[in-house]
Amino acid sequence: MSNSYDSGRLDLPFVGIATFGKRPYQPDWSALDADIAILGAPFDFGTQWRSGARFGPRAVREASTLFSFGHAGAYDHEDDAIYLPGSVKIVDMGDADIVHTDTEKSHANIETGVRAALAAKALPVVIGGDHSINIPCLRAFDDQGAIHVVQIDAHLDFVDERHGVRHGHGNPMRRAAEHGYVTGLTQIGIRNVSSTAREGYEDARAMGSDILSVRQARALGPAATITRIPMGARVYVTIDIDAFCPSIAPGTGTPSHGGFLYYDVLEMLQDLAKRHEIVGVDLVEVAPDYDPTGSTAILAAQILLNFLGFIFHERQK
Repeated sequence: MSNSYDSGRLDLPFVGIATFGKRPYQPDWSALDADIAILGAPFDFGTQWRSGARFGPRAVREASTLFSFGHAGAYDHEDDAIYLPGSVKIVDMGDADIVHTDTEKSHANIETGVRAALAAKALPVVIGGDHSINIPCLRAFDDQGAIHVVQIDAHLDFVDERHGVRHGHGNPMRRAAEHGYVTGLTQIGIRNVSSTAREGYEDARAMGSDILSVRQARALGPAATITRIPMGARVYVTIDIDAFCPSIAPGTGTPSHGGFLYYDVLEMLQDLAKRHEIVGVDLVEVAPDYDPTGSTAILAAQILLNFLGFIFHERQK
């Protein structure tokens, strides 16, 4: 039998509709049949400075076509492993509907999408949007048992309320910690002048957070950083692209110098996938209009696809 390289369409990355990884599009959320369900959450009304993360899902999807390896999967010679072979079924759910200026309706629509993925027994992977979209993502886990949240981010995002705002992109980890089913948080990459006052850090630690800066995580190393997460914890991962140094990820609304480089995060995620069951993922704050070379969106797509490869490589052992 001839393989897809020799027959049918060549289907190069720049050809066709840009679904995530060029995987099938399934707009009927009641008919999801997948191991991984990709949901776009193009919402950025929670942003406090530069907007534009509403275009993040489109940019990350387009960048992901570069890595559309098809059913053959992707061979990694360092790990001697084939990641995301055809046996791992990925579908793109499209985007949650966003109602302009209405945070609650928009968040409710995102929550509905995550619940649909969970109901289909698929791993929900949500592409934002600003970090406030984590709030509806985690609400959808209220019937999924205990989870631990791992946040990779420059900012603590632990503001309780500021001028009446409780659901902006400075609030999601505080809202997460309030859920009874969130048993703790590990917050990695937090640095310099943050979005949260000193009292917020005190509150975070009192509510079960372990907070590590980039330098602290580097001093520990990836494996030792991940061993701080309680053994046996089921983990939800939220990645803010501003965790990375703006030298490699300029396309974000609140860049913060001194961030992680690619392998800093990749190796933590690989160790995380080896040690823990991953129950959900979101990646937020890609704002492509500040990303003239497209490198931020490519970084986001590459991190997501590698992480998904690690997760399902471990599941299939």
